[in-house]
Amino acid sequence: MQEELEANRTERGFAAMDREKQRQIASMGGRAAHAKGTAHEFTSQEAAAAGSKGGKAAHERGTAHEFSREEAAAAGRKGGQASGTRARLANLANANVSSQN
Repeated sequence: MQEELEANRTERGFAAMDREKQRQIASMGGRAAHAKGTAHEFTSQEAAAAGSKGGKAAHERGTAHEFSREEAAAAGRKGGQASGTRARLANLANANVSSQN
């Protein structure tokens, strides 16, 4: 009975739109929420938990990318370089502030 109801159901409104149109509308909503100050700002812990949850779900579905040893090493180097750049910029900014005082 439930399958018959679902088979006869047609998509309406947002669900009937193509994916690109849905993305555009959602993006406008996100920008408006940020401008208004009501958007949720993730903490680093919340973001890590969400990423972990998504990764686990992708592995369960079998859709997660499996990194080779070389890909993982390259990603680690890239992350380390970005981290080092941020640290150097922070040190430079602190040195500029100290020299102005």
